[in-house]
Amino acid sequence: MSDRSNHKLVPLHELLNEDESASLLAEYRIRPSDLPKIKLSDSALPPNVSVGDIIKITRNSRTTDTATVYRLVVT
Repeated sequence: MSDRSNHKLVPLHELLNEDESASLLAEYRIRPSDLPKIKLSDSALPPNVSVGDIIKITRNSRTTDTATVYRLVVT
């Protein structure tokens, strides 16, 4: 299977480190399980992602220039 994460139509997917994840959860006063989910098998995920990691997805937006969303990696 070819790497699809760098395709021009796939938005940027970035793995948050532990500090960034903790900061995000504290800012929004949520638990990881409160985040929307993304499957580990999703071909847009960057390499070296594990179940329980938090992914930051940055998309182009017509109204706000960019839109940032977060997903919890699940099986």
